[in-house]
Amino acid sequence: MLVLAAEDTPSPVLPHLAEIILGLVAFLLLLFVISKFVTPRFEKLYAERTAKIEGGIEQAERAQAEAEAALQQYKAQLAEARAESARIRDDARAEAEQIKEELRAQAQAESARIVAQGQAQLAAQRAQIVAELRADLGRHAVELASRVVGEALEDETRRRGTVDRFLADLDSVSAPAKS
Repeated sequence: MLVLAAEDTPSPVLPHLAEIILGLVAFLLLLFVISKFVTPRFEKLYAERTAKIEGGIEQAERAQAEAEAALQQYKAQLAEARAESARIRDDARAEAEQIKEELRAQAQAESARIVAQGQAQLAAQRAQIVAELRADLGRHAVELASRVVGEALEDETRRRGTVDRFLADLDSVSAPAKS
């Protein structure tokens, strides 16, 4: 009887058959609900999150490419600006040299004009002095000649003829000496 009593008592390790069936049905029902409703939502959330991450990475790569393009454009503009400033500086130097040459030419022309004007004034003054000296020399020559000759040379025509002869003789004497 002990063996029979042992067969009728439930085993503490093995559950009853009704519990196993009920647990299996509950597990299958839970598996169906999870696979039908929960898993698609998780998959959708994972897909959205993956898309956001990939979109963020793509956006970051685009931003990096745009930044790189902007940097290259900036470098090109900077090089162009440097070349332009060098060209402007060279043009300014050339223009300064040209202005300096023009000023030098103007100064030389002005200097030549002043020298020519001075020479013309000197020539005019020399001619005036020579004319004054001739007149003085003629007057003195007439006075001396009248004293020497003893007659008055008051007649203008005679006096002029005498002075002209004297000056011509003087010029003929001084001309060979200059040569």
